Amino acid sequence: MAVNRTTLPERPAEPRVATRRVRLPRVHRAWSVAAVTFVTIVGAAAFASLPGLLIEPLHEEFDWSRGTIGFAVSVNLALYGLTAPFAAALMDRFGIRRVVAAALTVIAAGSLLTVWMTAAWQLVLFWGVLVGLGSGSMALAFAATVTNRWFTARRGLVTGVLTAAGASGQLVFLPLLSWLVEHQGWRPAAVTVALSALAVVPFVWLLLRDHPADVGLAPYGAETAVPKPEPVPGAARRAVRVLLRAARTGPFWLLAGTFAICGASTNGLVKTHFVPAAHDHGMPITAAASLLAVIGVFDVVGTVASGWFTDRFEARRLLAVYYALRGVSLLFLPMLLAPSVEPPMIFFIVFYGLDWVATVPPTIALCREHFGDDSAIVFGWVLASHQVGAALVAFLGGAARDVFGSYDVVWYASGALCAAAALMALVIRRRPVGTGAAV
Repeated sequence: MAVNRTTLPERPAEPRVATRRVRLPRVHRAWSVAAVTFVTIVGAAAFASLPGLLIEPLHEEFDWSRGTIGFAVSVNLALYGLTAPFAAALMDRFGIRRVVAAALTVIAAGSLLTVWMTAAWQLVLFWGVLVGLGSGSMALAFAATVTNRWFTARRGLVTGVLTAAGASGQLVFLPLLSWLVEHQGWRPAAVTVALSALAVVPFVWLLLRDHPADVGLAPYGAETAVPKPEPVPGAARRAVRVLLRAARTGPFWLLAGTFAICGASTNGLVKTHFVPAAHDHGMPITAAASLLAVIGVFDVVGTVASGWFTDRFEARRLLAVYYALRGVSLLFLPMLLAPSVEPPMIFFIVFYGLDWVATVPPTIALCREHFGDDSAIVFGWVLASHQVGAALVAFLGGAARDVFGSYDVVWYASGALCAAAALMALVIRRRPVGTGAAV
């Protein structure tokens, strides 16, 4: 018995404790970072909901032409795009958190300063320049950077979800902002945009992380950890250098051209001019704004589905289908505008919403396929073309309304451009498997 007593303690309990500790990891941290990014984009989306609601109130209060107001919106949209590639490089230099927090602060300052403006140049400076620069740093290059760093699997799906965040923000803010503009005036709406941007700043600073290596993890879907790269100095030089290399390739110009038409037919045209165009036909502003919000609902569905499709089908063919369907729908829109919302208009809104930014996941996938590690910066330049297209149509759409008294010619021209974009997408060549990036 004495021998038995001395041998009993040799049966240790430690392995059971160790087994419990191994089971602790549950959901990969990448999904938490994606969730924070989603909420951040939603919170910052108020700035994108307001321009189309400002055209009529500013025209009535200050007697500014729609072309003048459209010019301020076009500056905003152009800077939104032109800032994106530099913002992607700045994120590599200073980190995602710092760049995004600074961008939200600039958006809030620009929106708040418009409350005291008295001249058109101030609208261009505050809303065009400041909000344009801030929103450009919150552009889709932000979503592309997060996706590239934190995910190697499910990239198409994650890109679709993060792209849909902007539409979700539109859904949240557009009905509220349209109600404020109609019942309280445009100034409370501008203050709401400023406060919503500021509210997201501490959320970003406390919860967002720059790289999986910051928390000792590998990217989602990777078998081995990826070391955090050293900060890349000369962000502006790098952005320009990447552009010069990419500009020597055909895929870059085809992607830039198709995405310019994408911006012209969405942000530049529908988001900016749909509400005043519907108002021209007797539809109340709140009703027209609600239709845009419905576009936001179906945009979420369409973009997430597009991300799922991008993981499974050829991206260039998806783009061709998306642009072709968009062009057809725009050709029918002038016949659907009326004082009240009829079933054909609801069908258009649902159809257009599903296609709104479904182009983003396959475009990012093609950038990644052709440009490798520089794909986020290249996509920033492609996004710049998107916003330049949007800016041109935001200005030309307002000018066409002043000249012709109608938006019809703009709808038809945009439909034709979308048909051209569908053909351009099919021309993008496939990179042979196993070869390096195009640049």
